[in-house]
Amino acid sequence: MPVFIASILLQVALVVHVIRTGRNSLWIWILVLMPVAGPIAYLLVEVLPEFLGGRTARRAVSSVRKTLDPNRDLREAHKVARLTNSIDAKRRLADEQLASGQYDDAIVSYRATLTGLYEKDPHLMLGLARALFANGDASGARQTLDDLIAANPDFRSIDGHILYARALEAEGHLQKAADEYEALVRYDAGAEARYRQAALLKQMGQTGRARELFRKLVEDSELTSRHARQLQKEWLELAKKEMTDQST
Repeated sequence: MPVFIASILLQVALVVHVIRTGRNSLWIWILVLMPVAGPIAYLLVEVLPEFLGGRTARRAVSSVRKTLDPNRDLREAHKVARLTNSIDAKRRLADEQLASGQYDDAIVSYRATLTGLYEKDPHLMLGLARALFANGDASGARQTLDDLIAANPDFRSIDGHILYARALEAEGHLQKAADEYEALVRYDAGAEARYRQAALLKQMGQTGRARELFRKLVEDSELTSRHARQLQKEWLELAKKEMTDQST
């Protein structure tokens, strides 16, 4: 009985904490409906981070928060953007909209940041290009990246270069895309660029060359650390699948 009473008191105390600190009201339902798991989750996600400053702890807490409340960061970004109307707040909102699949809104938000001193900011222009591409506008994404390089000739971004090649590919400029992938893999040994290069060559009918690139990508990965392979897991699995499909 004392344990049961203590559990009830803890639930009540945490519900009060939710209300007083302005936490997401979803926590109230979690605490009430999950008398054991709820308080543990709340303490780990909302209370403990105030006493923990480590990167690993923050990452773990962020992951749990994302699972329990996937729109939390987007709501916070909206709130900050309304309060401050700063370029950084608008950029954060655009990033969250893009991550949430709200591509039309992300495009509007990125364009709202490209004003004044930030009119040709390469990071903001790259964000806009990502949103345009995700929204199915490959030509708009490629043109935005062309404008980015014209305004910022010294800017370098592996993600931006991959996006440029993908935009060319989506536009149907396969040879130009292949040339971009070839240039890309000369300085980036990442699995994504190498996989996309091989996949494009396969699409262009160069199956022998594509097969060799898939094979080399998988073999080279065995020489890297387990952590590196985990980071590249998506592309390595796709490459292995290509090798399996070609052998049957």
